[in-house]
Amino acid sequence: MMTNTSPLYTDEHAAAGTKEPMPAIETWQNQFRSYEILIDDPEFTSVCPRTGLPDFGHIIIRYMPKDKCLELKSLKEYLFCYRNLGIFQENICNRILDDMVAACDPIWAEVKGDFRPRGGISTVVTATYPRPHHQTTPSK
Repeated sequence: MMTNTSPLYTDEHAAAGTKEPMPAIETWQNQFRSYEILIDDPEFTSVCPRTGLPDFGHIIIRYMPKDKCLELKSLKEYLFCYRNLGIFQENICNRILDDMVAACDPIWAEVKGDFRPRGGISTVVTATYPRPHHQTTPSK
């Protein structure tokens, strides 16, 4: 029996897609206070950075705007760029959150990705802003 000592997933796989240039998410001036916006993308697609196989998911973005709101056409074009991008599902939600926070500086935000099963396993990832301040590595 042969044993493969090289890792199946490398640091390059883990970082894939996290620094890829993306189109800007445009904003417009908010006119009101204290309300929530929910944006729903039920047909989100991306690519597994290791296998090259497509990933399908449902992305839900919730936020409370401060001074700016996300402009939906530019957000749609931004999300569309993930279609051919090799990136892990966990990184998708965190990258979308970071990019939308950079664009509109909301009071709070949440990006939830509900990814369809592949090999019998589905994944749900939720990233929130402001990010909680806690231990960054699990205790042993």
